[in-house]
Amino acid sequence: MKTKQKIGIVADEGGDLPKELIEKHRISIVPFKVDLGQMENLPGSIFQKIREAEKRGLKSFVKTSQPSPGDFLNAFREKLKEFEEIICITVTSKHSGTFNSALQVKNFLAERERIHVVDSMSVSGGEGLIILKAIELISQGLKTREILDKLKDCILKTNLIFLLKDPKWLENSGRIPKVLGAFLRKMQNLGFHPILGVKRGRVVPVGVKKGIEDMASALFDELKKKISEREKISVAITHADNEFEAKKLENLVKGLKNCEIKFLNIIGEIVGGLSGPGAVALAWQTCT
Repeated sequence: MKTKQKIGIVADEGGDLPKELIEKHRISIVPFKVDLGQMENLPGSIFQKIREAEKRGLKSFVKTSQPSPGDFLNAFREKLKEFEEIICITVTSKHSGTFNSALQVKNFLAERERIHVVDSMSVSGGEGLIILKAIELISQGLKTREILDKLKDCILKTNLIFLLKDPKWLENSGRIPKVLGAFLRKMQNLGFHPILGVKRGRVVPVGVKKGIEDMASALFDELKKKISEREKISVAITHADNEFEAKKLENLVKGLKNCEIKFLNIIGEIVGGLSGPGAVALAWQTCT
């Protein structure tokens, strides 16, 4: 009989990790449910569908729902065939029931002591960095409790900020109040760059920039204000079909000697349905 490996990773798809990293680290991804509505039969990626729907006057909003308990049940059972234990990392519980869904399934299973569910308190590149940190800690041969304790500290040291072309998709999803959506649009019309971020698991405004003509510079300027040159920084960049600004941001970050870019990737359907086309996000992590 093949010897089981120590700890495997299960995660939802909200971390926007590149396919090659998912395959390399044998991460089991649990999918969300996506309802594209009137865009279902439109061609292209989710961002192309949204743009086309806007042109045609169709509803361009995406409905998403958390993975079902059955999805987690299947993922856990399959992973336990290969690994002695599982660490499952989910999107922030403040905006999704995914964490609770995974926790319910864990408590249902007889192997519950071998499954550890972690709330990333983040999404997109922020969640992705936490998943990669878990893999790094596993590779160091640490005991499970040590890994979980370090992850808890690391979650507090993981940051995510982003810029939207239009806040209406996030507003329609209920992730931000309508009054905030109206404020963000007003600021944009006045030539400001309202920067949003994830704080304690929730999407909140974190700053407003004026006099900066591009998204990359606005995000980079915010990053430089928040980090110390003495720290070693891990970075992830994600974008909603806005590779031009994402690459520009990547080049800016590469100029900082203490920053290592862990990945740059396009945002998937789940986060993309909330951000809408054109968004750019920057995540960084200061835990070592």
